[in-house]
Amino acid sequence: MDPQTKTDPFDLLMNAGSSPDIWLFVAGPLAILLVASTVCACFIILRRRREAAAMDIAIAEASRDISTDFSETAASFAEADTRESTPQKSPASVRSAAPADVAEVKATGHLAWLDRLKQGLAKTRQGLASSLEGLLRGKTKLDDELLEKLHAALYRADVGVAVADQLVEHVRKTIGKDNASDEVTVKAALKQGAKELLEGPALIPLQRPDQGPWVILVVGVNGVGKTTTIGKLGAHFLAAEQSVLFAAGDTFRAAAIEQLGVWGERLGIDVVKHKQGADPAAVAYDGVKAAIARKIDVLLIDTAGRLHAKQELMDELGKINRITSRDLPGAPHETWLVIDATTGQNAVQQVSAFSQVVNLTGLIVTKLDGTAKGGVLLNIANQFKLPVRYIGVGEKAADLRQFNPADYADSLF
Repeated sequence: MDPQTKTDPFDLLMNAGSSPDIWLFVAGPLAILLVASTVCACFIILRRRREAAAMDIAIAEASRDISTDFSETAASFAEADTRESTPQKSPASVRSAAPADVAEVKATGHLAWLDRLKQGLAKTRQGLASSLEGLLRGKTKLDDELLEKLHAALYRADVGVAVADQLVEHVRKTIGKDNASDEVTVKAALKQGAKELLEGPALIPLQRPDQGPWVILVVGVNGVGKTTTIGKLGAHFLAAEQSVLFAAGDTFRAAAIEQLGVWGERLGIDVVKHKQGADPAAVAYDGVKAAIARKIDVLLIDTAGRLHAKQELMDELGKINRITSRDLPGAPHETWLVIDATTGQNAVQQVSAFSQVVNLTGLIVTKLDGTAKGGVLLNIANQFKLPVRYIGVGEKAADLRQFNPADYADSLF
C-alpha cells in the first residue's frame, strides 16, 4: 500500500465528523470501558446491599435479645407492683390440697423422724458398736489401753483427732480411770460428750428480720444436692404455713435452673429465673424485689458451685450480697452451706474453702444415710463452730429435718 494513502491518526481526529471509521476507532474502546465500569459498579452495589442486610439482621437479633431480657425484668417488676397492693396468701393455703411432699413433712412426727435418722446413721453406728463391743469384751475396767483403742475407733468414724481427744477425755472423766466399765456405760458417756460438743454452735440464733422476707442464700459445690435441698426446704417452709419464693441464681448450669423449676412446679412455688449465663446478682435482685412486693415469707436463692474458680466465685457471691441488701438491708440474712457427708474429710475442706469466700451462718448436711463416717459432723461443728441447721438422710422432703444435737448423738452411738 502506498504510504501516502495511509490514514494519519491526527487527520482522522481532525476529520472525526466526516468518516465512520473514525467513530469505530475512538468509540469502541470507550464503550467497552463504560460497560466494564457499569458491571463493576453493579457488583459493588449488590455486595454492599447484602452486607447491609446481614448487619440489619444481626442488629435486630441483638436488639431482640436485649429487649427480651429487659421485658422479662420489667414484667417481673410489673407483676410485683400489681401484687404489692394485694397481700398474698401462702401457696399451701391457696391450694385445696397440699402437694405430697408438704403433706408428708406435716405427717412425719418426731418419733418417725428419729427412726429415719437412726436408719440413716446405721452404718456409722454399727461400725462404732462393733468396735466398742470388741474393745470391751473381757474388760472390767477403763484403762489406758482401752482408751487408746477407743480413740482409734472414733478416728475411723471421721470425727477427727481433736474431737476424738475430747470424747475420750469426757469418757475418762465421766467413768473414771480404772473404774468398772461396760459397753452401755461407755456409750452413754460418748453420747453426752457428743451432745455437749454440738449444743454450743446449735445455740446460735437464726438471723431473721422482724419485717419483710427472710432471705437465705444457699451455697455449695456441684453434686452435693444443693438444688434438691432447696426444694426440700421449700416443702418444710410450706408445711409451716409460710409462703416461699425460689431464685435460680445458679445460672452457670442450665440444668440447675430447670431442676429448681421442676421443684417449683411440684410444690406450687414461683421461681425467679433468667437465661443461662445471666448475671446471678440480677436474678437475686429480681428475687428480692418480687419477694418484697408479693409479701413472701421466705426467699431461697440458689448459687453456682464453681469452687475451683475461687476468686470468680468470691466476686459473684460478694456482688449478690451487695445487690440483695439494696432494697432489703441485712439481706441475705442467712448463708447456708450444703455439704455431702459421704465425702468425709473433703466436706471439712469445703467448709474451710467457703468460709474464706463468704460469711457462712449455718450448715446443711446431706446423704448421712450413705456413709459410715457420720462422725464428720462432729469434726466440722468443733472446728468451725458453725451451727448445723438441717440434716438429710434420704431422697424425700420428709428425710430432711431441723438438726437436734441430742437426737443426733443418740442415733450416732
